[in-house]
Amino acid sequence: MSTWHLYLVRTRSGTLYTGITTDVERRFSEHQSGGPRAARSLRGKGPLTLAFAEAIGERTRAARLEYALKQWSRKRKEDLVAGRLRLQDVDV
Repeated sequence: MSTWHLYLVRTRSGTLYTGITTDVERRFSEHQSGGPRAARSLRGKGPLTLAFAEAIGERTRAARLEYALKQWSRKRKEDLVAGRLRLQDVDV
């Protein structure tokens, strides 16, 4: 059984993209390449930086957290990246 991770990628303009994967390094590489496996919303927005990544566990919990984070304000996401907020404190 694979461990799922939640990650945030920062674009050149400072936008934060949220995603989940079982292999953060591979997925980030796909996004950076801009190829067919990259998220459309990240293509042409590089350079990209991996701003945050954390192991979540089960896919269901990772998907719920991903959805919750996509509803968050930019300030709250920045608090997560800066370590002022922890995923363990988030109810999903």
